[in-house]
Amino acid sequence: MEERHLTCIRCPLGCQITVTLDNGEVVNVTGNTCKRGDQYARKEVTDPTRTVTSIVRVNGGDVAMVSVKTKTDVPKDKIFDVLETLTDVVVEAPVHIGDVIVADAAGTGVDIIATKQVNA
Repeated sequence: MEERHLTCIRCPLGCQITVTLDNGEVVNVTGNTCKRGDQYARKEVTDPTRTVTSIVRVNGGDVAMVSVKTKTDVPKDKIFDVLETLTDVVVEAPVHIGDVIVADAAGTGVDIIATKQVNA
């Protein structure tokens, strides 16, 4: 049996959660005060993912940068690969919220989308 200790990030309480695993399978979750904590802990120890946020340069816009994020979560071990794909990205204005800035970032199957409007 293996125990992992986590601080839940699903709500402001920040519960201290203990997950007990047996051969990589979750057998018990304790310390959470809500259902979201149980769900978070189970996913975090078996398949951790994150939403990645960043900025990219804009040519010809009313601002020089646009905020972007992954459309859905990506595997935690792919975060830096996703960020690397944004290093040299420059988009032309106008940019609309939800525009795909990079499709299939780092081979994750997840698009990078704009989260801000940039006018020309």
